[in-house]
Amino acid sequence: MKQKKILPYLIGLVVVAIIFLVIGKKKGWFGEDFTISVATQKVESKTITEFITANGKIQPETEVKISPDVAGEIVELYVEEGDEVPQGKLLCVIKPEIYISAVNRSEAAVNSAKARLAQAKAQLIERELSYKRSKELYDKGTIPVAEFETAEAAYKVAESEVMAAEYSVRSAEASLSEAQEQLTKTKIYAPIPGTISALNVEKGERVVGTSMMSGTDMMTVADLEKMEVQVEVNENDIVKVMKGDTALVEVDAYLNRKFKGIVTEIANSASTTGTTADQVTNFDVKVLLLKDSYADLIQPEEGNRYPFRPGMSATVDILTETRDNVISVPISAVTTRIKKEGGGTEEIAEETETATPTETTEESATREEKQEVVFVLSGDRAKKVEVTTGIQDNASIEILKGLAEGDQVITAPYNAINRTLKDSMLVKVVKEEELFKTEK
Repeated sequence: MKQKKILPYLIGLVVVAIIFLVIGKKKGWFGEDFTISVATQKVESKTITEFITANGKIQPETEVKISPDVAGEIVELYVEEGDEVPQGKLLCVIKPEIYISAVNRSEAAVNSAKARLAQAKAQLIERELSYKRSKELYDKGTIPVAEFETAEAAYKVAESEVMAAEYSVRSAEASLSEAQEQLTKTKIYAPIPGTISALNVEKGERVVGTSMMSGTDMMTVADLEKMEVQVEVNENDIVKVMKGDTALVEVDAYLNRKFKGIVTEIANSASTTGTTADQVTNFDVKVLLLKDSYADLIQPEEGNRYPFRPGMSATVDILTETRDNVISVPISAVTTRIKKEGGGTEEIAEETETATPTETTEESATREEKQEVVFVLSGDRAKKVEVTTGIQDNASIEILKGLAEGDQVITAPYNAINRTLKDSMLVKVVKEEELFKTEK
């Protein structure tokens, strides 16, 4: 009975031991002759173009948002969204009655001020004559000094009144000019030739002038002849981007097609997103779409003069550098190891002796000297070679030092390259397709 009870436990232990042996062999925990199946590729020279990918929205290179300078009700609206307008076209009219009244009041004030000025000038002439008569009589000793001084003071007062009346006329005329200007602002004209790309108001709606806060955003006039993509580039990549760099633009509305562009503007100040703890710092970059690359999409006879519309989503590849005939390998062939004291290396994934219990492997690795390595096929062994890398594209990375053209480098499986492979480990070369079938 006891043997029957113990038997299942023994079988379980044997199964666990077998699984442990299989995994241990695969991971290379023991067994000097353990062989890993790998795929290789010959080192070759090729042209590598490094690029930075960013997402953004299409917008016109030139657009003007129109807000009224005066407040009131829209009584006339002459455009609809999508209309093309020449510069100077009347777009809408704001109810002008109160501004006409203000002009009338100002005109009346000017006339009143001019009348007071004329009256003051007439009084000045009268006081001047009286002063001159009094002076002649005073010089002859006919009138006392007090009477002469009274006439003199009255003359000076009249001069001051004329001056004050002149200033009143100027003030009234300035008020009239301001009222007339406010009246002209009730008619809003197109500041540039273009298309009404956005219309946010309707006839009868009340709007707020820019003299009161920011004003109502009534409409936008945009020049759709020149379109650009505004993207956000990470602070780590922005130093590689220069004005004039070529770009390839993929628009979601036109699948499987890329348009040419050129970098025209790079922001000097960063924009940040997210909370303080996880802020992302980006810089705005503008890429002008070159018309030659989408000329075939412009079909005026079919009503499609502008193939791109503001707000369309786009992905931009900014080509930052191209190098011809450089030694290169697939990106998957390069991994990072940490140098040990004495010249050896260990995988990033393994803990180092200097790592604290609460410190991650990556954090401890930052305090160690890292090296980039590839594994080169040498007979039936994997030879670890330290390399110096340069630029890269989606598939390949430039090797500046460490490899020669014609070397066979191990390119798969990535998990083995990144963790399992060690210097001088036995390997078996198979086709990449077979390798992946085996893994499945």
